[in-house]
Amino acid sequence: MEKTYNEELFTRRVRAGKRTYFFDVKATKSQKDFYITITESKRVGENTYEKHKIFLYKEDFDKFADALGETVEHVKTELLARVNGEDQTVSSE
Repeated sequence: MEKTYNEELFTRRVRAGKRTYFFDVKATKSQKDFYITITESKRVGENTYEKHKIFLYKEDFDKFADALGETVEHVKTELLARVNGEDQTVSSE
């Protein structure tokens, strides 16, 4: 069966406590271009979910991935190290 417009061509689900993240690849109407949606879904009631979406277009993939990687690395190496007592210095940034 051929995939149609706005149908997920690829999806990856990440469960994280009360939240679930979905990374979906979709095609544009022309079927010649692709984009990613990142959805955070959080249960807020018995059968109720709160959802937030980010649409990420191919021209921004590299910038987004670089910024995300840099941000995660900063938290891991600078902030968590400080909280865990591995580094007692305070950055002036």
